[in-house]
Parts: sequence; C-alpha cells; structure tokens
Amino acid sequence: MSRAERIRLLFAVLLVVLALDQATKLLARKHLAYQPGQSYLGGVARLEYAENRGAFLSLGADLPAGWREGLLTGLNVLLVVGLTVYLVRGRDLSRWPTFALALLISGGFGNLIDRVFRGGAVVDFMILGVGPVRTGVFNVADLCLTTGAILFAITGATGGRAEAPEPEAERSKAD
Repeated sequence: MSRAERIRLLFAVLLVVLALDQATKLLARKHLAYQPGQSYLGGVARLEYAENRGAFLSLGADLPAGWREGLLTGLNVLLVVGLTVYLVRGRDLSRWPTFALALLISGGFGNLIDRVFRGGAVVDFMILGVGPVRTGVFNVADLCLTTGAILFAITGATGGRAEAPEPEAERSKAD
C-alpha cells in the first residue's frame, strides 16, 4: 500500500472507531451508571458500568493519582504517536497490517480521550463469558486494541510487507 492509502485507511478506521467508542461510552454513562448490571443471551453478555483508573485489567489503579495519570496518559500518547509514525513511515506495509495498526491507534486514541477529559478514568461497560470464564470489563476501544494486536501478530509474522508480485517469466511457466 502506498503511504497515501495507509493514511486514508487510518483516518477511515479512526473516524468509525472513535464515533462508536465515544457514542457507546456516552450511552453507558447515561443508561448504565448507578444502575445494576444487565445480562443478555443467558448471561453470555453483560452490560455493567465501570470507570477504570488503571490500565488493562486495572493494572496500576492503586498508584498515587498523579503518578498513575501521568504514567498511563504518557504511555498512551507514546503508543498512539509511535504506532502512527510506524504506519505512516513504514515501507511496503500491506493492507492487513495497516488495518491492524489503525485499530491499535484508534483504540489507544479512544481511551486517551477518556483519560484526558474524564480525570484519568476510562469508561468500561461490557463483559463477556460463559459460566465462570469471563472477560474483564471493557469498551469498544479495548476491543479494537485487542483485535488490532492479534491481527498484527498474525499478519506481522510475515513482516507486514506486501507480497512481491510474481515475476512475469514465472507466471508464464505456470500457465
């Protein structure tokens, strides 16, 4: 993919993810805060409002407020900026690794918005699971971060580079 195509894909994913993430967090604040959790699909899906002041699975939530907010916001900014630079400057990144990076950047940016504008807290509201096996509480941005990381791990195994076109001579031999 060309640099321009990667940037267009990034902006498209960023717009969709941020719109979904912020809209669902607004709905969660409006309809789920101070309410008991609600279960759906026989308990497989649960909506329950939570404000996470830590990182993944509330890691670091017990740190002093100033340290925690500075550390988590700073790491979030580094993640978003670093991945954006890699996506824009990366050479020969194919569509799937670019999409994976766009998901990672968008998810990081979605949670960064919360950290900056909600006093260091990220709004979470979804839990999935069967029986005793359950996820932690998460949001759309977290879903994009996880999906992007898995997709990048899978597609990045080839270095994330577009496959080189088959030479003309090799194609004619195959025919």
